[in-house]
Amino acid sequence: MTDHSHRTPLSALLGQFQPEGTAHEIEIPEDWLQGRAIYGGLSAAICLAAIKAAHGDLAPLRSAQIAFVGPAGPRLGVRSQLLRRGKSTAFVAADIASGEAAAVRATFAFGRARSSTLAYQDLAAPPVADAAAGGLFFEDEQGRNLGPNFARHFDTARVAGAAPMSAAEEPEFCVWIRHRDEAVRDSTVGLVALADALPPAAMACMQQPAPVSSVTWQFELLGERPATVDGWWLCRSRAERIGDGYSSQHMTIWNSRHEPVLVGRQAVAVFA
Repeated sequence: MTDHSHRTPLSALLGQFQPEGTAHEIEIPEDWLQGRAIYGGLSAAICLAAIKAAHGDLAPLRSAQIAFVGPAGPRLGVRSQLLRRGKSTAFVAADIASGEAAAVRATFAFGRARSSTLAYQDLAAPPVADAAAGGLFFEDEQGRNLGPNFARHFDTARVAGAAPMSAAEEPEFCVWIRHRDEAVRDSTVGLVALADALPPAAMACMQQPAPVSSVTWQFELLGERPATVDGWWLCRSRAERIGDGYSSQHMTIWNSRHEPVLVGRQAVAVFA
């Protein structure tokens, strides 16, 4: 097993937020960076953590729309603002600045459950093995990290789809993934950070490394309190179109019981 003694747990990173404050300055350690900036999932998790610190009485998170305006990190300014609160829903915005430059703009919708006569679902999980039977994704056979710095914060097991930069015909990843930091495995903020930890599916078609960058991300949570066993979530990302230097992909996450918990879409800039 790789030595992970120099990792900063996500719970410690998010511990920089002070309750009831709407403006924060936080420092991102090197082990959470990809290059000079942080990845989209961590940006979204930081926004959500800032909102929860400032507005602790919110209903469960239902959806989010996030624009990755520019590179974020390593020193960030984070601000949140309550936009509107109704009887059952609330909209809250969060912005991240990196120095003087805008980096992330996010809007989150929170809503209480309501009684309804309607119920329908068509999000069956793929028939895959459990995490123990999966193959390697971010590590090689010697346990060395092959991904960006932040990948060392996750356990992964590939159970279907392609590997990154494998010149695959189908741009799809299907991976079990969990936080190594057990303190965040059962939190919504932890799930958001994990939901965008896999590289864009377009990278399955690459033969060698090339830059990619998330442009926008929209996701929806399908229950009030997503839960799984031993921290494992099954994540599938599939690009529907790659062209003109951009990729459009959809993402789905299931828990250990193969129940869907999150769906999303993402636009990605591809420099290959």
